[in-house]
Amino acid sequence: MAVWFDVCEVGKLRPINFRLIDFDDIQVMVFNIDGKYYAIEDQCTHDGGTLSDGELEGCEIICPRHAARFDVRNGKVTAPPAYEDVRCFPTRIEDGMIQVCDDR
Repeated sequence: MAVWFDVCEVGKLRPINFRLIDFDDIQVMVFNIDGKYYAIEDQCTHDGGTLSDGELEGCEIICPRHAARFDVRNGKVTAPPAYEDVRCFPTRIEDGMIQVCDDR
């Protein structure tokens, strides 16, 4: 069953920033890219390290361990050593709140 989680009020997540939230057993990064909201799992598919310690460059998050890159808008790998995409989660605005859906 899909469950929507509040992240924060719309104005509180500035462009080119992210918030980290917890879905019981996983961490999810929620990004504001040009006023649109995206959510990906905070785990590199190359070796399981966290992506939240990496740098955001445009729409790409760079893994701090081995420099794999992922597009935060769709989770796609954009540079190895990762070859598997990261999991994305649906986002929406509801009553002025950014929300992310745990649809696993």
